Amino acid sequence: MLASWLVKQGISRDLQTRYRRSGWLESVGPGAFQRMGDHVTWQGALSALQQQALLPVHVGALSALSLRGFAHYLRLGGETVYLLSPRGTKLPKWFKTQDWGTQLKHVPTSVLPGDLGLDDYQVQGYSIRIANPERAILECLHLAPKELDLVECAQVMEGLVNLRPKLVQQLLTECTSIKAKRLFMFLAERAHHPWLPLVDTSKLNLGTGDRSLAKGGVYVAKYHLVLPGSLVAR
Repeated sequence: MLASWLVKQGISRDLQTRYRRSGWLESVGPGAFQRMGDHVTWQGALSALQQQALLPVHVGALSALSLRGFAHYLRLGGETVYLLSPRGTKLPKWFKTQDWGTQLKHVPTSVLPGDLGLDDYQVQGYSIRIANPERAILECLHLAPKELDLVECAQVMEGLVNLRPKLVQQLLTECTSIKAKRLFMFLAERAHHPWLPLVDTSKLNLGTGDRSLAKGGVYVAKYHLVLPGSLVAR
């Protein structure tokens, strides 16, 4: 519970102090409380940021796909949880410095717009905003290969057989990352997904010039990409 949110519920700062002294509340950092004895998870803390502070931050990329069961390696308990938000979004100190039992990585980026491709997701009794699969895979490709492995992204893409072509079209049209869009098209073609022919590629801006994403890789002329040979060989 955020102190500012409690004020809006009619619990003044003075009353918050009294509750803390009486043992009803305990601090989890400047401006945030939990009930005495509670164990707050990162999901609960994120829910507070989204619903109480109204911060535009969401679970994205491979983390969102893991929650939905699409990740190739199911390791959410020990993996980095990616939180994405528009550039300029600042997370509060109490959230950044608390030990949530897993590594959280905040990625400010504006390669995709606003709420397009975001859903509410129920986890551990909380509702949190996460990227749906159409948006999450594009976020993965934006972060690859520096943050995420391209081969793993390709394996995840293979499982995305039921993406919605209308939403895919919207996201690809609005996405500002040329690299991510080219990778998306290449990997979708590689996986022979049935929804891909329903995407109008003539409306997509795929930019110009080559992009090298693998040292000593193989050149894919159609998308002007240099990729790991293991991806292109197939």
